[in-house]
Amino acid sequence: MIHRFYRSRLFKFATGLVAGAALLAACSQQPLALRDTASTSTTSAAAPAPQLGTQWGEGLESKTRTVAIKRLSETPDDVASLGYNEASAVRRTVGNDPERRLNLQLAQGDIEWSVLEENGRPLPLQRARRAEDMFRLAGVEGSRYTLRFRNLSDRSYEVIATVDGLDVLNGKPGSLRNGGYVLRGQESLTIEGFRKSQNEVAAFRFAAPGRAYAANTEAGDVRNIGVIGAAVFELEEPNVPRRARRDTMSSQPNAFPADGSYAPPPRYRK
Repeated sequence: MIHRFYRSRLFKFATGLVAGAALLAACSQQPLALRDTASTSTTSAAAPAPQLGTQWGEGLESKTRTVAIKRLSETPDDVASLGYNEASAVRRTVGNDPERRLNLQLAQGDIEWSVLEENGRPLPLQRARRAEDMFRLAGVEGSRYTLRFRNLSDRSYEVIATVDGLDVLNGKPGSLRNGGYVLRGQESLTIEGFRKSQNEVAAFRFAAPGRAYAANTEAGDVRNIGVIGAAVFELEEPNVPRRARRDTMSSQPNAFPADGSYAPPPRYRK
């Protein structure tokens, strides 16, 4: 089953793929949506308490189509998290001489991930030098932002994204078993908000934690406010050689809190 997608406001045509479960897409150049798989999770213990969350913003036109696809592996090729907060809180976390970037490289450089301001410029990413910690960005309450993924390779990927621990496609706790967006080779994907339907998303807007979507929906957990997560899975494609995989496990905060959990044994009263 296939669903077309048009980017909000600019009305650029995009597409979405679905593998196994129905998914949605929001790319700048015919993106596709995949199986259900995304979530974001916790902030660093050393970081100040979040002073920003992400609100369910105004509706933006964002049509998508769904398609059937298959991952090469159920193990992601990469998983990454970005923390965000008010500017002074970020400065306290990263120190006076932080490492700075405008984007993160995922899947051994195949995919470039950035967070864009409403004017389309990338928000600077910072982290303390020599620190085993995630990069952070400074937001401004009330401003809108988007997630931008650019595929520099000829391979196709599924992109799973979460904001404040919630899957941007279905609003449920982030999981690698959820569905994501399809990102074809040499194309870009822009995710502008939480998906409300196959035709519309609710814009990402920085807001006070009490106004965050995660604080005002049953599936949300306020402990996960302040983190954006992304996971990528290479997709099966004919005539495209598979890239060697690497271990994606790390000690970084987990942007997909719903994974790796099994039912606990019962505890009977004596």
